[in-house]
Amino acid sequence: MDKWVECVPNVSEGRDTNVLSRIRSVIERTPGVYLLDDSADADHHRSVFTFAGRLAAVTEAVLRLAAVVVNSVDLRRHQGMHPRMGALDVVPIIPLEGVGVNECVAAAHCLGERLWTELRIPIYFYGAAARHEQRKRLENVRRGQFEGLRVALSGDEKRRPDVGGPFLHETAGATALGVRTFLIAFNVNLDTTDRTIAREVARRVRESSGGLPAVKALGLSLAGRGLTQVSMNLVDFERTSPRAAFEAVRREAASLGVDVVESEIVGLVPQRAFGPADTKDLLIRCFDSGMILENRLRAVRGR
Repeated sequence: MDKWVECVPNVSEGRDTNVLSRIRSVIERTPGVYLLDDSADADHHRSVFTFAGRLAAVTEAVLRLAAVVVNSVDLRRHQGMHPRMGALDVVPIIPLEGVGVNECVAAAHCLGERLWTELRIPIYFYGAAARHEQRKRLENVRRGQFEGLRVALSGDEKRRPDVGGPFLHETAGATALGVRTFLIAFNVNLDTTDRTIAREVARRVRESSGGLPAVKALGLSLAGRGLTQVSMNLVDFERTSPRAAFEAVRREAASLGVDVVESEIVGLVPQRAFGPADTKDLLIRCFDSGMILENRLRAVRGR
């Protein structure tokens, strides 16, 4: 592979199949880009698309899907369980092969300028692409979500976007655009409808509360399934693996009298993140080998 990257846009739409189909189509029709995975969650009201290809082709695919999103998603009417500040909420670029972080950062900065000039989407840079230390962490950028950030911008210049603005797009909000290493989106679902239990378990396991290193966690409701969820980002799976995160959630939930029903992977994961028995022991919902990043890359390269 020559200068290949992965991109995992998170879109604030998880219910309208027509919109999701159009997004999928523009990705697949972008020359040199390969759609590896996509998933949508109605409770979160969010979808995640994973695609890969040469750096220039991937940035073109982002522009094309952003055009669909900005014309299709109105955050003024959007309500879902997952935090969001933009219709195209988060766009991470992950180096895969033949390209370094600095080149990806330069590409992200150019992409941010184009998203503003062509679509009028204000941009915040995060991760390795951040222009300010306090914006390296995504949660700092997205604090307050669409509604709170819209108010904050009227009186706090420090919250203003890196590109565009100074205020949010009326319907599409703003986009967080960054460069990062592999992140595993890993959810564990609990056999309770009591969100306070999920939130307490999330508090106990996340790093910021003294829990597991390199783990971010939220407690969410899954009303459509009669469950709650500990939604986690494992930002360094070599420090905290999916197994370690799963066992911690199960232990903390059991201490509150609640069982784990299943776990979920959103997007793709590197092979080395799993041990031999993990795919069974972690009760991963609908697991198949296509969830492994290397398998999907081999499949598209063999076309």
